[in-house]
Amino acid sequence: MCIVLHGVAVGAGVAIGRAHLVIRGMDDVPHRELSIDEVSAEVARYEQAIKTTRRQLEQLRTDIPQNAPSELGAFISLHLMLVGDVSLSREPVDIIEEKGVNAEWALKLQTDKLSEQFDAIEDNYLRARKQDMLQVVERIFKNLIGLSTEVVTEAEDFEEDTILVAHDLSPADTVFFKDSRIAAFVTDAGGPTSHTAILGRSLDIPSVIALGYARELINEDELIIVDGTMGVVIIAPDNVILKEYRRRLREFRSLKRQLNKLKNTAATTQDGINIELLGNIESANDIKALHNLGIDGIGLYRSEFFYLNRDTLPTEDELYTEYTDVVKKLKGKPVTIRTIDLGVDKNPRWFGTSNAMNPALGLTGIRLCLAEPVMFRTQMRAIMRAAVLGPMRMMWPMISSVTEIQQCLTHLNTAKQQLRDRYEEFDENIQVGAMMEIPSAALTVNSILKLIDFVSIGTNDLIQYTLAADRNDESVSYLYQPGHPAVLKLLLHIIRTAVRLNKPVSICGEMAGDAQYTRLLMAMGLRRFSMNANNILAVKNQIIQSDLLILETEVQKVLRNDDPDKTLKLLKKFNSSHELADGAD
Repeated sequence: MCIVLHGVAVGAGVAIGRAHLVIRGMDDVPHRELSIDEVSAEVARYEQAIKTTRRQLEQLRTDIPQNAPSELGAFISLHLMLVGDVSLSREPVDIIEEKGVNAEWALKLQTDKLSEQFDAIEDNYLRARKQDMLQVVERIFKNLIGLSTEVVTEAEDFEEDTILVAHDLSPADTVFFKDSRIAAFVTDAGGPTSHTAILGRSLDIPSVIALGYARELINEDELIIVDGTMGVVIIAPDNVILKEYRRRLREFRSLKRQLNKLKNTAATTQDGINIELLGNIESANDIKALHNLGIDGIGLYRSEFFYLNRDTLPTEDELYTEYTDVVKKLKGKPVTIRTIDLGVDKNPRWFGTSNAMNPALGLTGIRLCLAEPVMFRTQMRAIMRAAVLGPMRMMWPMISSVTEIQQCLTHLNTAKQQLRDRYEEFDENIQVGAMMEIPSAALTVNSILKLIDFVSIGTNDLIQYTLAADRNDESVSYLYQPGHPAVLKLLLHIIRTAVRLNKPVSICGEMAGDAQYTRLLMAMGLRRFSMNANNILAVKNQIIQSDLLILETEVQKVLRNDDPDKTLKLLKKFNSSHELADGAD
């Protein structure tokens, strides 16, 4: 009997294949009471499991393939931090000693306690970190009972078009996905902000998460369909459904082959307008893949990831070495470095914990940098030194007002003077810009642009702050609408103001990589798009099939609309009408 499950789509595309069930380690936890003489040996067994888990994660972090998603290193580092936390490394030992129970049961009791604490957290992102804790606990448990911790081993272990079905997958589980024959994966757990979701989007394979009971309903080697675009999993499809999805799979593969042919094609519209396509990166390791796609440079280097994989603040020389590596690998192409954007979901071990009721509205972004001027100036000095070796720009995150820009410029001038006093070579005239992520900055962009050289629009946060809707909160995620008229009006205001002042403007949020908005944004005047590697070819395909004269004539129908419920219909009509124009040519 055909069964259809609905979940959260995180990796686009279609896959048809045989299911491989990933066995969970904690389905049946043994409970045994110990004699006094057995306690010390049980403590030693648990401590050894912790050491083994730490060693495995450290090795996995060392062995991350170059083609793996750049976020992996940071996520595995988070798991290492959790292994070392007293709540997992010490408190289960206390339970063993106090209650006289076996290590597995002590770990279960502690896990139940931690789960309740996570469930009580109001912040959705922080509450979602419960899954990271459970993933680490499962690895510790498997080491306790001698069960293999590897989900993916050698590629030849799987038949072609194998679909992994798991309760959850940890970042460590996905390290070697790209070198295996895995066609897709589905999980019961996870949410839009889970690391599984983030990695699913980066791996570029169909994936659906948060299905609930998929692992209980799917049998080993059963034929299933994963629709990573619609967030649907179909178990035991009948011939009619199978025929339709085989057709969709052929179309999907054909489209990918056609897009791959565009790698060396210039991003130029049919009427000869060149569009800059830039990449978003977290480290120098991401650059090779972007070079292969013919990018024009890096529009967003999220520099905070270098701060997350460590126990202490990096030194200026360490930062300089990292940034020079980026410059050299870009071979003359420009890079825009965003100064560290910590807080909310990115809190390194040395940073401490925040008691803010709403971290997204608290000490984060440029607010944190201005509150920690030594850290801020250290990074700016490293950036300016590295800028001597190639074209580099500096960008400040989460700017809300002219006042913050003025404060940043004061710290920048201080950093420059410190370099002069040290007789260091640096770029005296480095270009500086700001992220447009807050409505107050968007509305006063005219005054802000008079003090800086460029702006880049972070649509992810701009949409959330404009609509007061957390896209990671499933109860209100339907309100998160990139095409909401209020959002489009803010984007139009920013873009046209920058064009009028002859200042560069780009978009580096997810909207830049969403091909359904490419033509709309070009018609609004945008000429620079910065995105993750997986989206570049689809966006380029839209660009080369577009005629800006036609787009600019027809876009007013979309921009005049004030009804959010009509936006997608108008956008679809806008895109399809242009496709008809292409065909007429």
